[in-house]
Amino acid sequence: MICAPVVASAQGHVRKAMERAREKEQAMTAQRAARENVPPQGEWMRVKVENGDTMFFDKIQPIWVFSRKARTSEKEWRKYYKLVYRFARVYPYAEASGGLRRIVDSTIAANNYNKFQREQYINKVQKELFKDFEGALRHMTITQGALLLKLVDRETGMPPYTVIKEYKNGAAAGFWQAVAKLFENDLKSQYDPEGEDRDTEELVQIWKAGAFRNLYWSVFWEDPPEIEVPEKYFR
Repeated sequence: MICAPVVASAQGHVRKAMERAREKEQAMTAQRAARENVPPQGEWMRVKVENGDTMFFDKIQPIWVFSRKARTSEKEWRKYYKLVYRFARVYPYAEASGGLRRIVDSTIAANNYNKFQREQYINKVQKELFKDFEGALRHMTITQGALLLKLVDRETGMPPYTVIKEYKNGAAAGFWQAVAKLFENDLKSQYDPEGEDRDTEELVQIWKAGAFRNLYWSVFWEDPPEIEVPEKYFR
């Protein structure tokens, strides 16, 4: 009587072990079947047999290798990485500013607008700009905004203060300069590709060469953010 529960318990353990073994075997069989039924992925590589040796060859996509520059400290590297991060988030807007200036100038010249017509047209463009970019610009940090101002100067050929003064008036330029100062920025900031903006200019050239995504990936191990800018600013 005392041994009966022990025997029953042992039998139960054996039965469970056998069930687990069967489940494991069934799972392995299913995995083998799945592997055998998977069609080959991609394309077949080309083969060349020469003097009894078999060689496989194919074309692969080029890769970009960006060497670390001779910066003297980790602080300088962190500063550079932050620049890459900010640049990815503001340059598309700066690039659009250059396209917009060309569009505006050519439209005014082609239609031979008088002063009133020019003013009406500029007001219309301004409303479209607020509609397209106000939300994105409001979420920029102060440092991103400062970089954007520099890049606008590069892309349009004039600092933002001069842009506003040229296409609106001096009063509007003064007002927005005062607003910028409140946020520790300066609409009169000028781009210096040979001096303090040398690293930024390097990023611009990498962008124009189509390699910025690779650079960004090499730094952050992820793709840069997708910045949506309407195509009309690049006509």
